[in-house]
Amino acid sequence: MFIPQEMNFELFITKRSLTKDKDNISGPYINIAVIAIALGLAVMIISVAIVTGFQHEIRNKVIGFGSHIQVTSYDFNRSVESTPIEINPSLRRSIEAIDGVVHTQVFASKAGIVKANDAIQGIVMKGIGSDYDWSFFKDKIKVGNTFQIHDSAKTNFILISGKLADKLDLNIGDDLRVYFVGMDSKQPRGRKFLIHGIYETGLEEFDESYIIGDIGHIRQLNNWNDNQIAGYEILIDDFDNVESLADQVYGMIDYDLRATHIKEMYPQIFDWLNLQDMNVVVIIVLMILVAGITMVSTLLVLILERTNTIGLLKAMGARNKSIRKIFIYNSIYIIGIGMFWGNIAGVGMALLQDYTRLIPLSEESYYVSYVPVQLDLTSLILLNIGTLVVCTLMLLIPSHIVSRITPMKAIRFD
Repeated sequence: MFIPQEMNFELFITKRSLTKDKDNISGPYINIAVIAIALGLAVMIISVAIVTGFQHEIRNKVIGFGSHIQVTSYDFNRSVESTPIEINPSLRRSIEAIDGVVHTQVFASKAGIVKANDAIQGIVMKGIGSDYDWSFFKDKIKVGNTFQIHDSAKTNFILISGKLADKLDLNIGDDLRVYFVGMDSKQPRGRKFLIHGIYETGLEEFDESYIIGDIGHIRQLNNWNDNQIAGYEILIDDFDNVESLADQVYGMIDYDLRATHIKEMYPQIFDWLNLQDMNVVVIIVLMILVAGITMVSTLLVLILERTNTIGLLKAMGARNKSIRKIFIYNSIYIIGIGMFWGNIAGVGMALLQDYTRLIPLSEESYYVSYVPVQLDLTSLILLNIGTLVVCTLMLLIPSHIVSRITPMKAIRFD
């Protein structure tokens, strides 16, 4: 048997064995192994894409209401009634100069009660200024539109959620009277607003409570001057840097202020999102184990089927290490085929769901109306490398069976 010098002996034998007639006892086992690896990898890709997409959607919705980082008075106790701080243009410019910060905006909030059509509902009015970034609400508005705010005069336009509109039987163009308790008085003070748009985010905690209006009304209700606000909202370009950027902001503000990032403001939501990572880890471990065990079984069948070939190779002087490599290479080839089809199936199904949103969800239970997916190239590469490495490592132990096969018994084995 002639083997070209430039060709690796083990690879040469592997290629010859792969070109043989596949109608043998190992054929069905190989097909099962390919299917198991393909299904396992596809499930892992889809699982990671769904969890990543789900976390991204929920996270962005929470950030849409609270921003990434808030600078407020140090005695701000997470209630809607806050101690005002003075607008500081110098501080704002310093914050916006931080690498990673993309926008800052002022805000204030105040609790109130609305009464309409014999229905009563407690709300929180979030006051915003002319610098407010409306990008979050652009695709959340179901009826109507956003509105412009001017520093020179207050506007009576507001946004309310679809849940509030349904409860109070309201629509755009309707008047809505809101009653607030003043800072220095127990008597409620009423304000009449005009509904300019109706939004829907799917986050029940916010949709049932928040209306969006002009910060000027909150200043007047709290007897603040035009230079006072509850704080600054800071938007950044990368959520992964939110904690480090919050520390940078904290380092440049006065002693009577504090910088709080979104994870600290809503820990229960982000703790719940982090739990989803554990589900993905369990799925990945199970799928890799199934694929690995299937490949171990397939390798044992291949060794059993080619026992006489092993004996012949040993009789010709081949070492155990070289023969083991032949079977490992053969198994890696099978793993590669399964991974190829697994990537095609997993990425294809994820893209199909992303573009068509075929699979719906109950928005009341899951905060989104469809199964969100987000493919990440790094995660995809790591899943493929991890699957290949783990499955290959699992094959090392059963491949040692080759060393137990003697040439005399193997050649007689048929």
